[in-house]
Amino acid sequence: MEYDEGMKVPGVHSYLHMAADPREHARQRLIVALDAPDVTSALALVDRLENTCAWFKVGLELFTASGPAAVEPLLAKGFSVFLDLKLHDIPNTVAGAVRSAAALGVKLLTIHASGGPAMLAAAREAVAGTANPPELLAVTVLTSMDETQLKSVGVHRSAANQVSLLAKMGLDAGIRGFVCSPLEVAELRQMTGPEGVLVIPGIRPAGGVVGDQKRIATPADALNQGASYLVVGRPITQADDPAKAAAAILDEMASAC
Repeated sequence: MEYDEGMKVPGVHSYLHMAADPREHARQRLIVALDAPDVTSALALVDRLENTCAWFKVGLELFTASGPAAVEPLLAKGFSVFLDLKLHDIPNTVAGAVRSAAALGVKLLTIHASGGPAMLAAAREAVAGTANPPELLAVTVLTSMDETQLKSVGVHRSAANQVSLLAKMGLDAGIRGFVCSPLEVAELRQMTGPEGVLVIPGIRPAGGVVGDQKRIATPADALNQGASYLVVGRPITQADDPAKAAAAILDEMASAC
């Protein structure tokens, strides 16, 4: 990606501008996944990162164990929080859950695009009535899914085509944020334009262990394709030295910024 000086990063919130220091710019776009079993473990990991990172993702494991108590100490320390609950239910239920999540003060919140246009519209209307609403992110196709997995649940189009279909549906429902794999980010950037917020998991540094992810890319590749934020979990959280691992990923991101 090429940036004019002072230009906003494509798809990044208005409070984030192009930093003079590429490393700080990268720091504001890296989200570390706190896939921990409890708050104590999560906060211990945050401490080990030694303020290398500004964003943390609270997902289903941690939130199910601790609820809002998993979010509150992160916000109190000045971190930004991505609440990754992948809400998927009838429209009224999702709308209520969105309002409750918005009241926590998180900045990003996931819902499943496959919940359908009525559910997506209900979620959008729910955040519209809240103060400091989070950016809603419609999850398209999980990065653990490949075409074999998709066929097993009755989807007989390619992952890329399914992502495009769900993203178009989301855009029609007023959603401007999406989660997709690094392989689809370029196409979604074309669909959303510069104001779309694209949050990309499945990030693995060069030579990193793939694990259960199917559709992956390096940090630099994902940014160059148009990603707004990168979500990284195990390559950082399971490293012997999480701060060192995060710093190496930030260096790679800074090179692309």
